[in-house]
Amino acid sequence: MDRERLWTKDFIIVFIFNFFIMLAMFLLMVTISGYAVDAFGVSTSTAGLVAGIFIVGSLVGRVLTGHQLSLMGAKKIMYIGTAMFIITYGLYFVAGNLQLLLIVRFFNGLANGVATTAVGTIAALALPRSRRGEGISYFSLSFVMATALGPFMAFFLLQHITYHMLFLIVFTLVLLASVFTIFIKTDNTTIDLSKEPKPKFEWIDKNAMPIGIVVLIICMTYSTVLSFIALFAEEQNIVAAASYFFLVYAIVILMTRPVTGRLMDQKGANIVIYPAFIVLALGYLTLGQTTSGFMLLLSGVLLGFGYGNFQSITQALCIKVADAKNVGLATSTYFIALDFGLGVGSYILGTLVPTLGYSGLYSSMVLLVVAGALVYYMVYGRYEGKNA
Repeated sequence: MDRERLWTKDFIIVFIFNFFIMLAMFLLMVTISGYAVDAFGVSTSTAGLVAGIFIVGSLVGRVLTGHQLSLMGAKKIMYIGTAMFIITYGLYFVAGNLQLLLIVRFFNGLANGVATTAVGTIAALALPRSRRGEGISYFSLSFVMATALGPFMAFFLLQHITYHMLFLIVFTLVLLASVFTIFIKTDNTTIDLSKEPKPKFEWIDKNAMPIGIVVLIICMTYSTVLSFIALFAEEQNIVAAASYFFLVYAIVILMTRPVTGRLMDQKGANIVIYPAFIVLALGYLTLGQTTSGFMLLLSGVLLGFGYGNFQSITQALCIKVADAKNVGLATSTYFIALDFGLGVGSYILGTLVPTLGYSGLYSSMVLLVVAGALVYYMVYGRYEGKNA
């Protein structure tokens, strides 16, 4: 029997769209703090706020969007988010002071939360149910590719162009990406308010939230990598190797996610997620003991397999455990947990650095990974065989 197709026209379009908007996000995420320092002479902590307020806006966007998906439909929400993207990326050209830049960054993040939640929902709905784990693994590669290319391109371009030229490139990318959206046909089933009462506001899906707690815990651990890996590499005098860390990390994900997604569809989530927890713990243990470039890149391989596959499998799980009508809300729940973990993790766990140092911080992340694995076992892992 022929397997149902994954790469339909709608799935290809949302893949391309998500890649472009994520690329735009990362091009600015890693450079906007430098722009704030150069243009407005702000302190490093204020420059960090300029970068980080984007995540706050994104989180707000996801909270507002999840409930509206079942009322307005994912396609309409995607169009609204795309329009907001075009407007907010255009506003970078006229943000002439710090206050305006902060406002633009917040609403740019809000647009990101709205658009990506809707696009993630459409991607899940465009996939056959029997291959949803595999399909979401492929879809999430659009994010991984942007993660690897965005920072590399940004730093390369800024050696040759000005910040305003970079803004123009980003604006053009978003404009190009928006053209693809008019061809999308897939949409979720919306509630007919003429036949049933308007549902009460919900910002999370109660079935997906237990998995969301696991996502929150593990994303807190990974926030330490995003925030402190450059400082750690500088401390260990392995800065040259650090420039390849995320490239190695991305290559491992590109190689493994399609296989692990297929395994999930055929054998269930446990067969992928428990090894992912083990490899992730080994990754943090290796990172904590790192004193050479080789060890740093080895930890990148381990984290790529562990965290990279954990991410896509839990996204598929959040959708799997939700009611069919709540696919959008479940997608939003997953991203809220992810954003919150990445957003607050480095702030909370960063307080351990003066006591433990960066090496001690990374080694201690093993305890959080174990905690995440235990929560996963309690909320889903032990029931999977019975559910099947």
